[in-house]
Amino acid sequence: MTEATRSYRMRARAQAVERTRERVLAVARERFVRLPYDEVRLAEVAAAAGVTQQTLLNHFSSKEGLLLALVDVLGPEIEALRGPVVPGDVAGFVRGLVRQYEALGDANVRLAAAAERIPALAGGVETARARHAAWLEEAFAEQLPADPRERRRTLAALYAVTDVGTWKLLRRDLGHSRAETTVVLQSLLRAALAAPIP
Repeated sequence: MTEATRSYRMRARAQAVERTRERVLAVARERFVRLPYDEVRLAEVAAAAGVTQQTLLNHFSSKEGLLLALVDVLGPEIEALRGPVVPGDVAGFVRGLVRQYEALGDANVRLAAAAERIPALAGGVETARARHAAWLEEAFAEQLPADPRERRRTLAALYAVTDVGTWKLLRRDLGHSRAETTVVLQSLLRAALAAPIP
């Protein structure tokens, strides 16, 4: 076998492995977004992706590993749902936030609940929280207090207002429409940015 042939075969194999991984992640995304964590079955994910359960485990090690890989893949999707936001634009920020939560909010809530019981998932939740906090700081950098302690408190208030739990409370628990939820979140966000913290 020539070096060129060997190289070609290795590339072809790597591409096949990547396609398998992408198929599994696509099925896993659909299942984890739609179902509670405990109802997602690896055997069903594998079958729907056209692979064996052992192949799935070879790629992701466990159900937790599969979900954590999915969290990494969802990062760009979340950024696309949020869209570009002009720094300081409360209305634009909330529109992007609500767009994200309408698509993935219920799954976010379920992931956070599962992470309380399954320590292996805690890292994925912490990564998502860190990304959210960084997004807040980037979007409202000019409006944040200069004093580090006040800045930290204001960011905490902004986080509480924009957390998926607040969206869930408004949309799912209190039954507000998407439009009403958007208005309430904008009002709360403006208040958090304007209120001096003693």
